[in-house]
Amino acid sequence: MKIEIIQQQGVEIALVHWEGSTIADPQAALDLVATVGFEAGTNLIILSKEALSEEFFDLRTGLAGEILQKFINYRMKLAIIGDFTAYNSKSLRDFIYECNGGRDMFFVANKAEAIDRLRRANR
Repeated sequence: MKIEIIQQQGVEIALVHWEGSTIADPQAALDLVATVGFEAGTNLIILSKEALSEEFFDLRTGLAGEILQKFINYRMKLAIIGDFTAYNSKSLRDFIYECNGGRDMFFVANKAEAIDRLRRANR
């Protein structure tokens, strides 16, 4: 994993370039949270959807809830970048909609949108 720090209007955001196997369990998410917190010193994270196991996007597995709970427990805000239109699950679409309406987790199309959402959520 490589962490790039993006400075935007006085806010530091960690853009995580994930390498290796996908985040497939809560411990891997916790490792990410700890690494970003320690190395980057920020609670704002951008991550590509490709870094997440496909099981994350099947809400029946419970993995999305378990992983996102780690970010919430440690007061991290997360923007996941990707194309989510390929998923046909109504429950996943509803979940994404609800997350995007909040202030902690966002599912966005690109880096610029991720930066904007995290910057505004950090106020």
